[in-house]
Amino acid sequence: MLFLFSITWGTVSGWWVPACLVLGLSYAWLLYRQPVNLDNKFRYLLFTVRAVVVTFIALILLSPLIKSVNYNPQKPLVLVLQDNSESIKMFAPASSTEIDQVVDDLSALKKELGNDYDVREFHFNRELVDSLTHNFNGKQTDIAKALQQLNERFVNQNIGALVLATDGLYNQGSDPQYEANNFKTTIYTVALGDTIAKRDLLIGNINYNKTAFLGNDFEIEVLAEAYQANGENMHLRVTEDGRQVAEQNIPVNSNDFHKVVPVKLTADKKGARKFTISIAPVKNELSVQNNTETIYVDVLDAKEKVLLLYDAPHPDISVIRQSIENNKNYEVKASLLSDLTAVKPSDYSLVILYQLSANGNSIVQNLLKAKLPVWYMAGAQTDLAAFNNQQKLVRISAGKQDMQEVFPQLTGDFTDFTLSDSSRNKIAAFPPLLAPYGSYTSAPGGGTLLKQRIGNVETSYPLLAFGDEGGERVGVLTGEGLWRWQLAEYQAFGNHHALEELFGQAVQYLTANANRQKFIVYPAKHVFDEGENVILNAELYNDALELINTPDVKIDLKNEAGKSYSFLFTRNNQSYQLDAGTLPVGEYNYSATSKIGDKAFNASGQLTVKPLNLESRQSAANHQLLNTIAKNSGGVMVKPSAINQLANLIRKNENIKTVVYEDKHYSDIIDVKWVFILILALLSAEWFLRKREGEV
Repeated sequence: MLFLFSITWGTVSGWWVPACLVLGLSYAWLLYRQPVNLDNKFRYLLFTVRAVVVTFIALILLSPLIKSVNYNPQKPLVLVLQDNSESIKMFAPASSTEIDQVVDDLSALKKELGNDYDVREFHFNRELVDSLTHNFNGKQTDIAKALQQLNERFVNQNIGALVLATDGLYNQGSDPQYEANNFKTTIYTVALGDTIAKRDLLIGNINYNKTAFLGNDFEIEVLAEAYQANGENMHLRVTEDGRQVAEQNIPVNSNDFHKVVPVKLTADKKGARKFTISIAPVKNELSVQNNTETIYVDVLDAKEKVLLLYDAPHPDISVIRQSIENNKNYEVKASLLSDLTAVKPSDYSLVILYQLSANGNSIVQNLLKAKLPVWYMAGAQTDLAAFNNQQKLVRISAGKQDMQEVFPQLTGDFTDFTLSDSSRNKIAAFPPLLAPYGSYTSAPGGGTLLKQRIGNVETSYPLLAFGDEGGERVGVLTGEGLWRWQLAEYQAFGNHHALEELFGQAVQYLTANANRQKFIVYPAKHVFDEGENVILNAELYNDALELINTPDVKIDLKNEAGKSYSFLFTRNNQSYQLDAGTLPVGEYNYSATSKIGDKAFNASGQLTVKPLNLESRQSAANHQLLNTIAKNSGGVMVKPSAINQLANLIRKNENIKTVVYEDKHYSDIIDVKWVFILILALLSAEWFLRKREGEV
């Protein structure tokens, strides 16, 4: 680091320097023009000291600035990024010893490049991790995410080159070419794996509905693939809980074979049904891990029905209906209140009142008396007095029936259910709804998912809230204009996934206690991927059907081998939640217990942790992708045997060089400590000499 400094005068003229010098000389002349006991040598010495001190003091009074300049050289960064996924070793054309040699050669780059380069090493599969590794045990590969994380970590630094060693296969994230373009540096790719597909039969994908209804037939579509197996006969078999329910023989007529095979199945048992789809292995097949896939279909006895009532047509009605019915578990009956003659409350699991009050209508009053979950939606036509009387979750105080635009603002403390990060990001960018103008208050026991943002002002007013009243769940939406959200999401993303997830989760929450069970334990989903945290929820109700979480809730999970895992639920708001962490692959039966006084409660169910076979689905490396990434950045793709050439290529690249950063800093001379030290030292020396000569 090189350091330089100089004086700059700012708004003061530099011509004041001679004036300060004249002042110092004049002051020293007046003091020492007629010395009594000093000989000439001391007289001239003390004269000089006093002249310098006075000159410095005068300069300080003028407040000049000291400009300091630091020159910081930064060596070029060479980032080495190694793919740690299973496919590297699984489909490598070389032995495991030679694969380990690739890692050693990459590690040797640091020594070969020497002290002129700053070499940093990383490996990745789903996430970026420091250092190289010989493990090759990653279950998923996300090249784009690794590049993004690397780029963010070294933003605005002197990245000279990136060395990317991978087979080009990815099964998570976006196309890495787009993220590679964000790197403003040269990328050298090391082409691992083999581009020639091995002899292999596999299941590429399965399309199916996750729900079916008892007694109905349903169809799944299996993408069967075969490589280097021309002339073989592919035997496809489907079993349900170990019992064969379907099979097909599929002749393979090419070495690059792909066929979508429809399979018809019957939902003959209620509950979560496990179906295993397998292809019989053939002789000399490279891998049999990708020959089997397991799916789970939730067989329902009947759809849950939702009654949507409204007093006048509105475009929101269609949006609500479509968003809820996207989940095959629910069926929505939408009706004008004037067209409704009679309703049997037991037929429905949820009632949605869209800008509707129960005043003067016996049908709506009977529905509310039946203690069904209700979702109230307010808007311009809402009778706010009746709205406040019908539910206690949200109260709107308004002097007049005016509307205002409110933007959705997600809260961080809502725990009744969760939305995915992508949906939360989309909802945060949704256009405004129209909400009644006024003051809003919410009940202490309620949970607010969305608050109102008015312009740039974030408020505590609830826009979407949920709670529990007398043992039945209640939802309140305080704005209209959901059609704006649907159009905006489709225009930006080409789908309605966020809106559908929002309504799906909300309806699932509201109807979860429709069966009046006092103790409910349910997993976040029936099937968890290997390595994914297993999340379970629990709800406990007292005799008044009030949600409580005072007693402890214990749970035991037992796998097929008989090994048991015991946990204690954590209290979460008014309910319970358990993060059991990652569990070994297999099927689990769970049994949960709790106690209120002397009364014991039990709940049981099943969940599955399924293996991830993503890495075994592609055996042919994608070197074309690696070559494209390298060429677009001005780099080259090399084979593993040529890794030792990378150091020479990097040295010859004229764009990879040390960068010197200049850092300028200005400070007042009064802040410079050595100036005061100098003045003090000179004055002390002058006093000492005068004292010694008897002048003091």
